[in-house]
Amino acid sequence: MMRKNKLKLLTALLLVIAMLALTACGGADATAPTDDGGSDAAVPNIAQQPPMVKGGDTPFDEHGALSVVGTEIHDAEGEVYALRGMSTHGLAWFPQYVNEETFKYLRDEWHTNCVRLAMYTYEYGGYCSGGDKEQLKSLVRSGVDIATNLGMYVIVDWHVLGEQNPLTFKEDAKAFFNEMSASYGAQGNVLYEICNEPNGGTSWDNVKSYAEEVIPVIRANDPDGIIIVGTPTWSQNLWDAAAKPLAYDNVMYALHFYAATHKDDLRNTMETCINNGLPVFVSEFGICDASGNGSVDITSADKWKALIEKYHVSAMCWNLSNKNEASAIIRDGCTKLSGWTDGELSEEGRWVRDWFKQ
Repeated sequence: MMRKNKLKLLTALLLVIAMLALTACGGADATAPTDDGGSDAAVPNIAQQPPMVKGGDTPFDEHGALSVVGTEIHDAEGEVYALRGMSTHGLAWFPQYVNEETFKYLRDEWHTNCVRLAMYTYEYGGYCSGGDKEQLKSLVRSGVDIATNLGMYVIVDWHVLGEQNPLTFKEDAKAFFNEMSASYGAQGNVLYEICNEPNGGTSWDNVKSYAEEVIPVIRANDPDGIIIVGTPTWSQNLWDAAAKPLAYDNVMYALHFYAATHKDDLRNTMETCINNGLPVFVSEFGICDASGNGSVDITSADKWKALIEKYHVSAMCWNLSNKNEASAIIRDGCTKLSGWTDGELSEEGRWVRDWFKQ
């Protein structure tokens, strides 16, 4: 609170100084637009600028650019800070939730500070399997810009799943992340998730080899942005990553859980790896089973919540949609983009809302 009060005092002082200067130059008319063609200076692209918050007190306004210190995320003032937010479902399938109304409601009413933009790469309509690349990039850019203007953090997620091995579309990934990091690398609120869930026979050596080519592409444009790297077995095998971590700063390793399937064994894996120095980011979780459907397990979910809070782990809930499945936070009959009642939320939706609002 002391930091915010100082910021408000400084803002007020600067405003008084600006008003005095304006009066000395002839008052408000001195800044009125003219028809003489204006300045030759380029109009800044908001997508390439740090968020300009009017009135302040948004997550980014208060915490600024993030970094990885040990196993935790720290804010710009060196204080521990965890991200809590929602992941979209596939952008090609549920684009309606990428909008200011939804993001603002999640920020103001659910107290989320981050949105994850899940762009599938292989499944139907995927970026590398016949999907409209320009439309998908436009959705990603819209999501980043909306989150930025709301002072939220945002994760650009290259959603590897059906292709199993991220090396399959490595060149596409390099081109995509070069474009995104060139556009947003100076902002400070953008995180990059470079391979959602490696699976099948994909080894950590495969993932590490991929990451060692993609990360330098991002770093050429964004030297400090946090990069999240998926781990084998649908981002559950942290052991191999802990044994052979990547040699880059501000890198974290993904763990995904679904509470009705993943219980003490995976919780013990996460805790042990964190205690051994591995920075873990739960970039996807649900409280149903691993299929994304079925019954929920509140007891297991509560244990995950306690562990996440104990170690200040960032966590993103799957998923922001009204798909007819247990992991969707909105019931399938509801088409509202915000203001959901208890009856319009799924059991997972109510549980995660109550957690994030604490």
